Amino acid sequence: MSLVDIDRALAAAVDGLDFAPPVTHVYNPLDYAWAPHENYLRRFGVGTKEVVLIGMNPGPWGMAQNGVPFGEVAYVRDWMGIQGDIGKPEGEHPKRPILGFGCARSEVSGARLWGWAEARFGTADTFFERFFVLNYCPLVFLETTGRNRTPDKLAKAERVALGEACDAALRAAVEYLSPRFVVGVGAYAAKQAARVCDGIDATFGQVLHPSPASPKANRGWAPQAEAELEALGIRF
Repeated sequence: MSLVDIDRALAAAVDGLDFAPPVTHVYNPLDYAWAPHENYLRRFGVGTKEVVLIGMNPGPWGMAQNGVPFGEVAYVRDWMGIQGDIGKPEGEHPKRPILGFGCARSEVSGARLWGWAEARFGTADTFFERFFVLNYCPLVFLETTGRNRTPDKLAKAERVALGEACDAALRAAVEYLSPRFVVGVGAYAAKQAARVCDGIDATFGQVLHPSPASPKANRGWAPQAEAELEALGIRF
């Protein structure tokens, strides 16, 4: 089963879930941004990888816009060369419009992660020979104000139902990619990866999340994250 097959099944599974207030809008970029997402998987998500980096869920100005994890538009479009038609989610939030590759807002976490990848490896092809990046959860959760609600803040019953779909997809993806290292970007993703992939022969770890909400990340995310990767045994 390829990553395309895995994510098609994941998209269908999470589409059948319901979420109560304070969640008022749910975006699934595996639906309306499937074309660039599939392009990303087919171009870069084939074969064995040394390292799989795992994020939590899409950001409103990144993957929500173009279907690529940590999807800072300029890096997705220009560095990766990803293209594809992008539609609109059902019930779009007026404060979080989907503008696709026309989105002018920066996804800071993505700019930091992909900026490091470009600085360290040069081309996207060189980076993806060893690495792949995916998210644990494909959904964006928004409150009435437009505020992001992360998966860990959902009601328990909602987390359980969502987790069943996301767990199955993550384990299948890791088994397909057969990495030596599985690394969560942030504590939540690291915890889910270690739990879901228990028994898989890989080294599990964590790097600092590149969010601008993190004072530590704002003091130079790239060198800190690279040092954490090197401490796990990943060589550059």
